Amino acid sequence: MNSDKKNKIPDQYHWLFNLQLPRVMLEALHLYGVYEWRGSDNNPLIIEWAKELGRKVGIAYDADSIPWCGLFVGICVKRAGYDLPNILVRAKAWLEWGTIIDENDASLGDVLVFDRRGGGHVGFYVGEDDECYHVLGGNQSDQVNIRRMKKERLVGVRRCPWRRMQPHGVKPVKLASVGEISRNEA
Repeated sequence: MNSDKKNKIPDQYHWLFNLQLPRVMLEALHLYGVYEWRGSDNNPLIIEWAKELGRKVGIAYDADSIPWCGLFVGICVKRAGYDLPNILVRAKAWLEWGTIIDENDASLGDVLVFDRRGGGHVGFYVGEDDECYHVLGGNQSDQVNIRRMKKERLVGVRRCPWRRMQPHGVKPVKLASVGEISRNEA
C-alpha cells in the first residue's frame, strides 16, 4: 500500500496496515478515496468497474449517480479471485453470495449487507463498537471510505469462500465509537 493511500485513511484505522489482510480488503483499501463526480459528469474509474464486471452487474451501468456500493464490493471480490453473485449492483443480492456467518461472528473482511430506505447497502467489515459496524464501502457519502453503520440495520453477513485457509487477520475487531454514523449510501 503506497503512503498516499495510507494518508487518506483516518489514523484510527492505520492498524489495518499491520495485519495479514484478506485479499478483498487489500483490493478495497487500494480504492479508498474514489468518489462519485458531481453533476452530469461521471468518474471514469467507476464506469470502468462496471465494464470489467460485465453482465454480472445486472443492469446497463452508465452513470456513477446509479447506486454503486454493490459495484465496489463486486470489483474487490472479482479482483481477489472470487465468483460474483448475479446482479451484483443490487446490495441485497450479496445475501446469496459466500458463506453465511452469524452476525455475532462478523470478522475483518466479511461482507455486510444493510437495509436502507429504498433498498440496501453493502460493504466490508473493518470492526465494530457497541452501537455500529465500521464499514469500508463505496457510495458512502458518494465515495469509498470507512463509515459507521448502525447494527440494527444489518440484514446479513457473508464470508469469502476461502480456497485454502482463512487468513489470520480474519477475526472480530472491537473498536472505539469514533467517527460519524453513515446517513447517505444512495
